[in-house]
This record gives sequence, C-alpha cells and structure tokens, in this order.
Amino acid sequence: MLSKSQIKHVSSLKVKKYRELHGEFIAEGSKLVLELLVSKFSSIALYALKEWLNENKLPTGTKCDVFEVTESEMSRITSLSTPSPCLLTLRTRNVPFDTKIAAKELVLMLDSIKDPGNLGTIIRTADWFGFKNIVCSPDTVDLYNPKTIQSTMGSIAHVQVSYQSLDVLLDKLDKNISVYGSLLEGENILNKKLSSNGIIIIGNESKGISEKIRSYITEKIFIPGYQTDTALDKPESLNASIASAIICYEFRRSSIK
Repeated sequence: MLSKSQIKHVSSLKVKKYRELHGEFIAEGSKLVLELLVSKFSSIALYALKEWLNENKLPTGTKCDVFEVTESEMSRITSLSTPSPCLLTLRTRNVPFDTKIAAKELVLMLDSIKDPGNLGTIIRTADWFGFKNIVCSPDTVDLYNPKTIQSTMGSIAHVQVSYQSLDVLLDKLDKNISVYGSLLEGENILNKKLSSNGIIIIGNESKGISEKIRSYITEKIFIPGYQTDTALDKPESLNASIASAIICYEFRRSSIK
C-alpha cells in the first residue's frame, strides 16, 4: 500500500513547478515504461499492478524501487484519463548541445513550440528519420509534460533533447554550416539540394520562426501545397509536427531505400 506522501509526491509531478523542484518526471504505459527502464534516464520508482508485474519481466539490471499498487492507488497517481497498469518516475536531464554536432549530422531546432502533443510527435518523427539531437528554445513547452512524454511513444529514449538559447548557439555555429528554415518566401524544398548535416529550424505553431532567429537562416525552404484556383482554398499553414515530418522526410529521401 502506498503512503499518502508517496501518492502526493507522484501526483505532484503532473505539474511543471514540482517536476523542476524535484528533478523528476513520470512515464506511463507498458511499452514506454519498459523502454525507459533501459534508457539513458535514471529510473527512481516503478508503480505497477500485480497482474502487470506477473506478466512482464523487468529488464536485467533494473535498479529502481518497485511498488505493487492497486487500481484505486493507480487512479490517484496517473495523469491519464484511463490509468495505465504501470507508472515510472525518472530523473530529468538536460545535456548541453555542442554545436560541433551540426557539422556531422542534421539537428532539429525548435523555436517556441507550445503544444505538448506537437513536441512529442516531433520527437517521435525525428527518431523515425534518424535525427539524434533536438534543441529547444527556453520557451518551448516542457519536454517532461506527461502529454509530451506520452506522445513520443518511447522515442524520448532515443533522441537527445536539450533546452538552450537558440541565438546564443547559432552565434557559436561554424559559418560554413547551413541553417535551414521554413518560410513563405523560401525555395521549394522539392527542388532544393539538401545537406546531410546542419541545422533545421521549426517555428512556432501560429507565428512561425521568430524574427530574431530568422536572421540566422542561410537556406530558406518552403513546403508547397496543392495548387488550387484561389488562395482562399488553402489553410494559412501546416501543423508544426506535420511540417517537421515532411521536412525530415525530404532531407532523408535521397538515402531512403
């Protein structure tokens, strides 16, 4: 049986202020929990129903505390509308991004993404297309928001995500490294020769890339829409996560077999 203090502590991690205070976050769902138990993140405690513990063999080397809980207790600590049979608490981490990485591979840079679902989906997309690093502006939604973690579908275990001031990083970037950004005045991405390394900037869902960060873009790209008779037939823009998926695909297309 969980103590009141345990229930209170785990429940508090649904709120950003307490995640930052304790340096912890939660993950729920069998696939996600089992992946994170063997990831770069340090696990603290696993809370699970008896049936789940009987049906699932914990990875070799699992070091966290394990607590058997009832359905009633799980309903009090879960962040989901329908409780998962397991919940894991872990240590947060923020590894500084080294700009030298962009000289060797492609890196996504997120400028003020606000929706946790979008951030989680972008991380999942990055993982699918082999992007190992994502850098977020300080005002991007919290990586450890339960909705973000859930939306990554386990990809949080495979992609390094850091939060830093984008302009400071871009100032340090080697001038020979390309910085791509999706803008209305950009060149059709389908016709543009794309690099296998560099920075790709994804802007805010409604405002796009901020003026301050636009000044660093060296390669302007544009995702063309279907040609209709009138401009009124088109939406103003694509969802940030959808745009990210298209851009990531185009950068990887030449190497996909």
